[in-house]
Amino acid sequence: MTANRPRLSLVQPEPGQSRYGALAAALRQRVIDGEWPVGTALPAETNLAAEHGVALGTMRRALELLVEQGLIERQHGRGTFVRGGLSGAPMLRFFRFGAGDGEVPQSRILARQSVVASADVARRLGIARGEPVLRLQRLRSLGGQPRLFEEIWLPLPLFDTLVGLALADWGDLLYPFFVERCGVAVTRATDEVGFAPLTAPQARALELSAGHPGVTVTRQAYDLAGRCVELRVTRGDAFAFHYSVTIT
Repeated sequence: MTANRPRLSLVQPEPGQSRYGALAAALRQRVIDGEWPVGTALPAETNLAAEHGVALGTMRRALELLVEQGLIERQHGRGTFVRGGLSGAPMLRFFRFGAGDGEVPQSRILARQSVVASADVARRLGIARGEPVLRLQRLRSLGGQPRLFEEIWLPLPLFDTLVGLALADWGDLLYPFFVERCGVAVTRATDEVGFAPLTAPQARALELSAGHPGVTVTRQAYDLAGRCVELRVTRGDAFAFHYSVTIT
């Protein structure tokens, strides 16, 4: 009897696409399809190369490309793993609140409701206008002092589990919470920073005066498949704004 051998899964590059680029795209799709969940180890490079019918060097170049793209990571002496989702992408890097430096803010959900997406929310989330979303208002505090007021939109039905969840069961960090409750891993996020006076409700939540100078951070967060799974607008005191960049 002949021993079982891995089934060849040949990859044909598109016109103008390199062999290793096409191979990287095929491996990425296997991750997205759930064959290798977040945090799991990929098979050995030699096994993957044999399975796809490519030279070991080609497989290594494809894996290097996925490392550069942030999909996988190499752990010395252990192997290659699918990167876990972000545990957090701290908004506090935009602010300086003295004694609160390095502390994880306490979070409280102030309001939660299912609504239809406005044109701007739909555009940013990549869904159709009028599609259902879960809208949250969240207050984040340091040492009992309110520091950040957030409005968050999550596409439904992706986050249906959270619609009726008791507010006391929400965690201080949303991204690990999304993985635990909804199986949604945020792997990257983009932030845009702007400045505008705080409206009366925003200022009241932050215990500031209406019209107080505010910082607005608009975030779009994405999963492994590149879907925008969160739109978040965070507002804080502009007088506490602090951000530094090292250019080399």
